[in-house]
Amino acid sequence: MAVDPQILQFYQRVAERFGALPAPEDAAARRAQFEAIAQLSDRPVPDGVEVSDLSLPLAGRTLDAVMFRPKRVARPRLLVWFHGGGWVVGSARTTHRMLAALLAQDTGCAVVSVDYRLAPEHPFPAPADDARDALAYLAEQRLRLGFDPGFLAVGGDSAGGHLAAQAAEAVHVMVRPGLVNAQFLVYPVTTPAFGSESYNAFAQGPGLTRDEMRWYWTQFIGAQQLAKPLAEQDARIFPMAQPPQHTPPDTVVIVAAHDVLRDDGLHYADHLVQHGAQVITIEASGMTHGFARIQPEAERAREWMRRAAHAFVGMISEE
Repeated sequence: MAVDPQILQFYQRVAERFGALPAPEDAAARRAQFEAIAQLSDRPVPDGVEVSDLSLPLAGRTLDAVMFRPKRVARPRLLVWFHGGGWVVGSARTTHRMLAALLAQDTGCAVVSVDYRLAPEHPFPAPADDARDALAYLAEQRLRLGFDPGFLAVGGDSAGGHLAAQAAEAVHVMVRPGLVNAQFLVYPVTTPAFGSESYNAFAQGPGLTRDEMRWYWTQFIGAQQLAKPLAEQDARIFPMAQPPQHTPPDTVVIVAAHDVLRDDGLHYADHLVQHGAQVITIEASGMTHGFARIQPEAERAREWMRRAAHAFVGMISEE
């Protein structure tokens, strides 16, 4: 199926606004452009969602976070979220605010979106450490923050999906097995390699190109590490490098049909199934990378995310 026409119309707006400008050459320029593009699809937070700021005091640093809490749920379940942006760009407060707010509305969970440290100023393992420690901290604080103390979910989009997956595995090893009950992964990055069928099919986009993804990986782990064979990668970089030490959480994975990262998500879903997790996999036809961030611009993008949220709610209702 072709790319959704409303998605294409949004890309046309972006091209008209930014196409004549020089391509961003460094992280700061990419962040500025990413913020400006996000403003094109910004909308008010839904009335049924309350927004507040949090500070997470971790060892040696404090991370900011934003909590999106459904107003009509007295003691909601907690979904810890890590935003996308190639580990380099993006923000819980701005570029991914609407995504997290709609997740809170659609799932009935309180979504705490964490601003982890960004590469290249803070390369691997800093973002991975932040995700792990933030997840463990918020697990400890569930009762104090008014969440259901018996449930914990983690999720993320794109690079945030990568951080969520490795954080879940890390806390199962370092804190206790089964601490994370569920995962919600939106077109996650999982593999530091660029030769999959979807990378070849959508190397020039739309939404995300192979060259852009290679640049993001390089900022995150460095060219030398990126050049290593997959078998030699750290499991915090390549989550499929080795079997998990404990059964992974039940997981919803949604991928975009027109996305270089489509096969990353599908292969990781298979990996989870092979190691005992219950997995719901959704391939969103007509969608491109980033569709979850631009739900206000495309009715089908909104519908696909509602479907994924509905699947997630059905999955966790059995917990």
